[in-house]
Amino acid sequence: MNSLLPQILAYTPFIDPINVHRVWFWLLIPLSLGISITYKAVRVGDMRHYPRQVLVMTVQIVAAMVLLGLASYLLIQHILPRILPAA
Repeated sequence: MNSLLPQILAYTPFIDPINVHRVWFWLLIPLSLGISITYKAVRVGDMRHYPRQVLVMTVQIVAAMVLLGLASYLLIQHILPRILPAA
């Protein structure tokens, strides 16, 4: 246990980031949840509807990002090669 403490104390997040290159897209969910919580805390009129509105906005953000990613993939991989074929 004592050998783990110096490693934890020496951790510098911006110099030594956590290696999440294969699962980075899962970070979209907590990011969109945080954005939804903050935005709806300011904008909602009745706090009884707050949890539902936060959940709806989180789903909307995640769905929009997935659809934008799919649209970008289709545009770059399938549509543009037909419009501008490589020589």
